[in-house]
Amino acid sequence: MEFAATAMMENLKSVLDRVESEGIAVLHGAEASAMAFLEQVKQHAIQYPEPIFAILRRIQPILFVKNTALVTRYEDVQEVLSRDQVFQVTYGEKMRIVTGGNDFFLGMQNSPAYERDTAHMRTVMRREDLDGMIVPFVAKTAGDLVSASGGRLDVVKQLSTIVPARWVASYFGCVPPSDAELAAWGTVIFQYLFTDLTNDPAVGSAARDAAAKTRAWIDATITKRKAEPGQKDDVLGRCLKLQNIGVSGMDDLSIRNNLLGLLVGAIPTTSKCCAQALDELLKRPEQLKKAQDAAQAGDSALVSRYVFEALRFNPNNPALLRIAAEDYLLAKGSIHEKLIPKGATVVAATQSAMFDERIVDAPNDFKIDRPAHIYMHWGYGLHTCFGQYVNQVQIPGILQPLLARKNLRRAPGDAGQLAYSGPFPSSLGVEFDS
Repeated sequence: MEFAATAMMENLKSVLDRVESEGIAVLHGAEASAMAFLEQVKQHAIQYPEPIFAILRRIQPILFVKNTALVTRYEDVQEVLSRDQVFQVTYGEKMRIVTGGNDFFLGMQNSPAYERDTAHMRTVMRREDLDGMIVPFVAKTAGDLVSASGGRLDVVKQLSTIVPARWVASYFGCVPPSDAELAAWGTVIFQYLFTDLTNDPAVGSAARDAAAKTRAWIDATITKRKAEPGQKDDVLGRCLKLQNIGVSGMDDLSIRNNLLGLLVGAIPTTSKCCAQALDELLKRPEQLKKAQDAAQAGDSALVSRYVFEALRFNPNNPALLRIAAEDYLLAKGSIHEKLIPKGATVVAATQSAMFDERIVDAPNDFKIDRPAHIYMHWGYGLHTCFGQYVNQVQIPGILQPLLARKNLRRAPGDAGQLAYSGPFPSSLGVEFDS
């Protein structure tokens, strides 16, 4: 998915705090009632933002307070994310810190360098690899982990972080010191880049340390692979083949930076999506049963529909951040059009867009027959998730062997509840008949 601000609810809380300080009696009537309402919903805003989004979509679709615009309607969110020259990504500076000086295409605007680097990585990460390499690897790895668990499994610690870490080692050709270390490096770097909105010094320090270790590991891997005879058919091997024929932008440093940027987002976001989608299914016994029936029948396409509809209720990215590079009239011609001034922060609430009742049929219902364009799990526009096609098969692929087990249920007590460490799930215990 786009490796973007997965903890945008922190930003939403900040927006609500600002709104509270300004007073929003105009939105809700009497000022006292508005403040009481805000005090209640603010406590649940981070975990359960949709009730707030629903109100804003009807009353103030583009809420602008103290140079921050919260955009909640489907077409307005799409407009923000498709105007990439106007509404620009925010994480280029931090990305350069992580890479040690150079940029990674995720932090770039549309430019010759962006087009070159994305084209290179599409050349080495091929769509045809999905069926031949990725799907079988994920299915076997996830299946083996589920089988070895003995009927009790922590989905986060024993499945959803392990499979993508091992997939990275196999498909990218970059074997880490351990699954746990790679997952830890990716998580802290991702948090620094996309969810640390207050620039916490502790997070920054941990991310710099993790980034230095990640760079050293990838550099050593590249050096070792170049010294080996022959080329393996993996992502790194394909990059080195391009380097050998003199393709520009395929020097060792560029290869390392592109691999680093992709690897950082490959594990924490995948794990988060798996845990949150399964948690939503566990809340809905009827839908869980149908998803399990599909898994037991080997119907991967149907399993995917259940997983991604479940994820809509608690997505990886509730919203994406952008900065306005110029004055722009958003939703021009509508009664809620709003001038977004240059330098303003724009919060494009993709979760709200996926619940926009004007576009989405029965948005509060669990429906697996929704058209694909309703889902914004991968973002939209220029910075649509680079790994979206991998994630479309990997996330349900990780969960399918678990869903196929009979009597899948939460573990007793707190162990069976989805727990978080910062913005990422840390545990979710389940049991099944082994």
